[in-house]
Amino acid sequence: MEDFNRYLEEQFDVLISNIKKYNPHTDVDLIKQAYIYATEAHKGQFRKSGEPYIIHPIGVAQILSTLSVDDSTIIAGLFHDVIEDTGVSYEDIEFLFNDEIAYLVEGVTKLKSIKFETKKDNQAENLRKMVLAMAKDIRVIIIKLADRLHNMRTLEYMTREKQIEKSTETIEIYAPLAHRLGISKIKSELEDLSLKYLEPEMYFYINNKINESKEERESHIQQMIDELSKKIDEAGIKYEISGRAKSIYSIYKKMYRKHLSFEEIKDLSAIRVIVDKESECYDVLGIVHRYFRPITGTFKDYIASPKPNKYQSLHTTVLANDGKTYEIQIRTWEMHRTSEYGIAAHWKYKENSTKSSAFDVKLSWLREIMDWQKDYTDSKEFMDLFTQEFSNDEVFVYSPKGDVIDLPMGSTPIDFAYRVHSAVGNKCVGAKVNNKIVPLAYQLKTGDIVEILTNPNSGPSADWLSIVKSSQAKTKIKQWFKKEKRSENIVSGRDMLEKSVAKLGYSFNEILKVKWIEEIAERLSFNSVDDMYASLGYGSTKVTQIIPKLIEYHKEYYETEKAVNTPKHVDIVNPSKTSESRVVIDGMDDLDIKLAKCCNPVPGDQIVGYITKGRGISVHRRSCPNLKNVDDKERFIPVSWNDKIAPDGYLVELEILAFDRVGFLAEVTKRISENKINVKSMNSRISKDGSFIINVVLMINNSKEINDIILKLKGVEGTIDVYRV
Repeated sequence: MEDFNRYLEEQFDVLISNIKKYNPHTDVDLIKQAYIYATEAHKGQFRKSGEPYIIHPIGVAQILSTLSVDDSTIIAGLFHDVIEDTGVSYEDIEFLFNDEIAYLVEGVTKLKSIKFETKKDNQAENLRKMVLAMAKDIRVIIIKLADRLHNMRTLEYMTREKQIEKSTETIEIYAPLAHRLGISKIKSELEDLSLKYLEPEMYFYINNKINESKEERESHIQQMIDELSKKIDEAGIKYEISGRAKSIYSIYKKMYRKHLSFEEIKDLSAIRVIVDKESECYDVLGIVHRYFRPITGTFKDYIASPKPNKYQSLHTTVLANDGKTYEIQIRTWEMHRTSEYGIAAHWKYKENSTKSSAFDVKLSWLREIMDWQKDYTDSKEFMDLFTQEFSNDEVFVYSPKGDVIDLPMGSTPIDFAYRVHSAVGNKCVGAKVNNKIVPLAYQLKTGDIVEILTNPNSGPSADWLSIVKSSQAKTKIKQWFKKEKRSENIVSGRDMLEKSVAKLGYSFNEILKVKWIEEIAERLSFNSVDDMYASLGYGSTKVTQIIPKLIEYHKEYYETEKAVNTPKHVDIVNPSKTSESRVVIDGMDDLDIKLAKCCNPVPGDQIVGYITKGRGISVHRRSCPNLKNVDDKERFIPVSWNDKIAPDGYLVELEILAFDRVGFLAEVTKRISENKINVKSMNSRISKDGSFIINVVLMINNSKEINDIILKLKGVEGTIDVYRV
């Protein structure tokens, strides 16, 4: 016991030594009083390792001291478990020390009670609690991160089940939180430790590989540092330069996301240059690019455009004289402190004050969140607002079991499905968000609970490639189509091209000539025409990449100019030419005016007239896609609706996309009937992805009626989308 007490005293001395390095005015007596009080409070308690429990609070305080925090935060770190695990109360801490320390300890204690539930209201409320704890005092979250880091360092004494549980929670919640707060010092270690327990084989494989090549790599880095130092010395700039190995987790992430082996990763190390002034960052960048060849597309200026967590630095990757690539990071000392310690770097120490106005400025965005709770008592509304501020480039969503998944901003349920597992993504046919069916194109928000609906007989749709946000999902979709559906993709791709040229008014024989198709496939770097069709079929290549080239060949071959896709027409009301037409053309009478069948304009739509060759005036909606293909713009003339003529009705087709369920069709017809709209025809079918498609032709009087019925139909349970054909 005597040896252990001596060890504790040594650890306390280390703590005080760390604090004095950045805060010479620290109150050593108060911290020692807190240390003795915490030791007595935890007396008789032991950790899973068999060590006295006080080892943990001291370890947390030491981690906090590496973040340059204030005395109150250090003491709260020593006390962070006393309210929950001992007989000490809030009032005891407030009486013996002060209300600030008592508040911080209580805040950390409350955070421990947050459990990520599956119910939407609980989920939003728990996120709200964490956000409010941050908004009230960011130090609560910093203490919690230090607590989690020390627990992760000693996770080996836990059961395997507990190791996986804590590591998963850490990688999905606490590491991203450290990243958001810009505390890379904690974030990187949390990620590495989580990987160690979640994927131990991969962790030790990468770790061993790093150690195997360590001596050679360090030799190359030192050579690069020597060369670069010589050039910076010549410029007379004061600087510090060092090389650092990338974290195990960052290497793992790169291998996973880019499907690379360890040997294929070239930038295992980064060289960091730290200077005094911002202008010198750009001076050093100029030197780097002058003497070493920069790799195209790798330069990032985070000084001019800081990351959301306030991170600033210049990043560039260059090819050195030894043929190896190196990432170079250039920053000032202030930027470096922010990079390492994030929000914690901005505590300033003054007499009788632990917070400076500079720190308050850094936290101004977080302080505003505190005010939102006064106006938004509903948890979900609160989180929707917070998402825009806190997660402006990532979203954190949850599975029905409460697992946290982080995705790029703008991600959809399909991205979520592929993040869970490629098999889930491939079989996805629908999704529920917060227990409500949503379209697969729905953009997920932080706090959403996502449930994926699957069908074992289904597969991805080519349209998904234009919907998904994450590169992982796009890669998996393309891989599936390439492997599973090549023959079908060839047929589908050829069909897409044929339909596209037909829609533009060309016949197959005159534009889809074998020689032209072969030349285009070669120009697009395909080995064969079938490869090009297959690429079209699974969505990697767009029809728009081929059509312009075909038209180019066509014009050269026939040497004629023609308006693309002159549409077929139907008479408006009366085939005779009368002045009582539904469409009015100023200053012109006795004209043959017809509505274009391609877009079926109705009163209320914005319209334009097109002078056809020998067929009178064709009236289109201004949004009609066929108008984009007309070369001769002088043929367009202004037209308007004649409101004096009572309409007899217009045929309009709607397409309804939905999930198949009993009673859906009956509900659709009921909504149409309630709006007193006549149904002229209706048909339905099941699509490849398992959704239910209904095409219904209605007799409509104007565009307002169309918009009203579309809105009503979108409200039917199970509807994915409704649009005008």
